[in-house]
Amino acid sequence: MIELDDGAQLRTWTTGSPDHADIPLVMLHGGPGLPDYLGPVAGMVEDLCPIHRYDQRGTGGSGWEGEHTIARHVRDLASLLDAWGRDRAVLVGHSFGTNLACYFTLAHPERVAGLIQIAGPFLDPWRDADRVAQRARRSEAQQDRLDDLEANASRTDAEEIEYLTLSWFTDHADRNRAWDWALASAHALRPVNYVMNSQLNAAKKADPLESHVDELRERLPVGTVIIGGADDSRPAEALRRLGAHLECEVVLIPNAGHHPWLEAPDQFTAAFRTAVATQTRKRS
Repeated sequence: MIELDDGAQLRTWTTGSPDHADIPLVMLHGGPGLPDYLGPVAGMVEDLCPIHRYDQRGTGGSGWEGEHTIARHVRDLASLLDAWGRDRAVLVGHSFGTNLACYFTLAHPERVAGLIQIAGPFLDPWRDADRVAQRARRSEAQQDRLDDLEANASRTDAEEIEYLTLSWFTDHADRNRAWDWALASAHALRPVNYVMNSQLNAAKKADPLESHVDELRERLPVGTVIIGGADDSRPAEALRRLGAHLECEVVLIPNAGHHPWLEAPDQFTAAFRTAVATQTRKRS
């Protein structure tokens, strides 16, 4: 547990090997409003470098109540780097974590030694295409049930699990295993901080990343890479478009969705390890 300047205590993990790299990874999970779930991804590269992870405030073991802002979460990350004794780090974001990594890079480019973005961020327009793809992956009965559960403000625990599973199984391209993966996540990642989710999503819309792309390109570390699933419900074209704007590499993994390490572990691991090894290797 690390205490921050306002008294909030964040749960953190430090793993990996300090022997092969002098720059650590810091992993930024998605949501917003979920606890960290990137342990399996960290395990793919723990022999390469030190790795820091944490539950963002208000999630998991980082209990906190208050207003969530992008600036506050950026400040949290800066404070954690200080507490870990790190001047710089390679940031690894997933989903909403890619947005947080970008906002941090805009605010503190001197502290970002590298950037590895997984399944995001997505440049508008993308939401309509995402809704269409998700709808196509649900049956009429599943969509009707999801709508009913979403309208219920007082879901039971069993209903919440069902609601999250129905919401998340469309993230996966493998239709045979999608439900089981989503159900496992629904069990593991509760409770969802819906207040945090609402406030940070509103903050993203109020100050969209799209309006900072030119500035971000100027501050982007060399070697930045975006890794996405080619069959994510969120359109891969949005990642290609961002990569073109930022002039960085985009790796799209076939037959993978929003969590490419689950659906194409071999291909994802190869791409991820290459990026990590390149960006964290010891500097002479």
